[in-house]
Formats: sequence, C-alpha cells, structure tokens
Amino acid sequence: MTASANSSDTGQIPLDQRRSVPARQLGEPGPDEATVLRMLRSAVRVPDHGKRVPFRFVRIAGPARTRLGDALAELAQRRDPEAPAAVLDKDRQRFSHAPLVIVVVAVLDPEDQQIPEQERLLSAGSVCFALLQAAQSLGFGACWLTGWPAHDAEARRLMGLGPHERVAGFIHIGTPTLEAPERNRPDPRALLSDLVL
Repeated sequence: MTASANSSDTGQIPLDQRRSVPARQLGEPGPDEATVLRMLRSAVRVPDHGKRVPFRFVRIAGPARTRLGDALAELAQRRDPEAPAAVLDKDRQRFSHAPLVIVVVAVLDPEDQQIPEQERLLSAGSVCFALLQAAQSLGFGACWLTGWPAHDAEARRLMGLGPHERVAGFIHIGTPTLEAPERNRPDPRALLSDLVL
C-alpha cells in the first residue's frame, strides 16, 4: 500500500472543511515565527513545472501594516484627488485587521522561454490556496484577497516587488473572531462534461 493508493472512501476530506474568514474577522493571536515557517513549508508543495520556484513571500506584520496602509491611502488620493474619505480609510485599514498578511509574489522571469508564464503564475496561485489550507489546518483563519494594490505598479514597489514580479495574493491570517459560515458551493455534476470524439 502506497501513500497514493486509491480509496473508495467517499467521506469527507480535509478540503471539504475549508472556509475563508473575512479579514475583519481575523484577530490576535497570529501565528508565531515557527508556525509561519511551518505553514510556508506546506504551501510550497505545489506543482512547479521545470522546478522554477516562481514565487516568494513578503511578510506584512506589526507596525508595517499601518505604515503600508497610510502609504496606500496617500497613493490612492494622488490617483484620485476626489476620492471620498471612506474609500481612503478603507485603503488605510486594508492590512490592519489580521495580525499577519503574507504577500505571495509571482516571480515571472521574462527570460524563461521554456516554461510558459501562465504556468508559473498558476504555480504561485496554487501557493496561495495551499497557504489557506495550511493556516486552517493549524487552527487559524485565513482569506485570500487582492484589490487594486495587487495590480498597481507603484503599490507593488512599496511592497518591494521588482518589475517582473506580481502579487498572486494577499493571504490574511489570524485567529477567527467568529465562526465562518458555510456558503453554497457549485455542483460538480453541472460543471463536468465528457470529451466525445
């Protein structure tokens, strides 16, 4: 019997329990250093064609959360001087709710002509999902967000990203303050079709 042996068990698997916890409902305590590294060790076990490791991490924690929020609010106001105060406050608080935010950075080397960029980007996206799973398995809540700072070149520079790097996701991690409700999930039977040749 191998670790990958087939099973006819149709009961629940851990993924069936996965739920996103809104960032506003993630409080202290966050994971300590050893736990963060443990989560990341699991999260990097993703498909990676060509073994490119097309991802890295930026940790946003402590006072850096507020400083980044202030910088994003300033950037948002420069982009739109008419932006309402509520919009700017949302940007200011964007990273202040959860005690930890991990930026999963997609590293997209333009010189790599062997592995398509799309595959490398999908690998980084897989890290985001795996990190959600790792956090939940260790008793934390998490959610995967992006928003305009993920797509803005100046915002990416604020976070230390290079010109050929993109934000795959902001993974907010903390202790849930409320039980995350289940939501309706799509029926896989409605999504599955058979190739007929």
